[in-house]
Amino acid sequence: MTAPFGERFAAALAKRGQFCVGIDPHAGLLQEWDLDDTVEGLERFALTVVDAVAPYCSVVKPQSAFYERFGSRGVAVLERVIAESRAAGALVLLDVKRGDIGSTSQAYAEAYLDPSSPLAADAVTISPYLGFGSLMPFVEVARTHGAGLFVLAATSNKEGPEVQGAVTNDDFGGRTVASTMLAHLRDLNGAVRPLGSFGAVVGATIEGTGLDFAINGPILAPGYGEQGGTAADILRIFGDAARQVVASSSRAVLRLGPDAAAMGNAVHRANDELRSLIG
Repeated sequence: MTAPFGERFAAALAKRGQFCVGIDPHAGLLQEWDLDDTVEGLERFALTVVDAVAPYCSVVKPQSAFYERFGSRGVAVLERVIAESRAAGALVLLDVKRGDIGSTSQAYAEAYLDPSSPLAADAVTISPYLGFGSLMPFVEVARTHGAGLFVLAATSNKEGPEVQGAVTNDDFGGRTVASTMLAHLRDLNGAVRPLGSFGAVVGATIEGTGLDFAINGPILAPGYGEQGGTAADILRIFGDAARQVVASSSRAVLRLGPDAAAMGNAVHRANDELRSLIG
């Protein structure tokens, strides 16, 4: 990779807009497309979506689990999705939500971020709930290869606040876990320009949290579109940080398939909506 992820992310959003499509081959969506729930159906679905949206999206986000459930042949399809999306000019954020310690964390990082791996993406999602320090192997591998990380911070699932809204003890500032994660990211990114490479995952439908999103890094906001998130919500939640947000949707776009033109037009509409409010 020729430039750090934060730099490439900022350039992609400026050129292609702030909308991300999740390439998530749910069994139900395969059925809606009249495809069998097989590796062949998976491949037809996923690569049709890539052709339809990757030339226009700044970021695409395949969810690894929907490929892994088919075993090695499904992972081979994921490798093609990554490679062909990047060839079309989109950044690939691989949604794996990994989180472990020591050598295991190192191995995950190398699997997804080292360019010599067939699964290498531009960035990955990771979970910090073994302690933020457990993510340091990911941080170091990302720095070495100019890759990015998106750390779960304030997700919109109903179970999230049980952990993310918990308050730390005084040794960790007596703030919520979500706020602590954002503070760690702020420290990692420092004053890098135009943007650091270490980002947060924050739901596009969360209510007021009092969180400080000035982390000088990327923000992924899943839940845009069908789950209720709007461009107005992006402004409401993120304020001055809204320009570094990529809003993600999957089913609202994927259900328009296999009509490639309809899926591509949905990307253009979402980008236009975000641009009209955020600039």
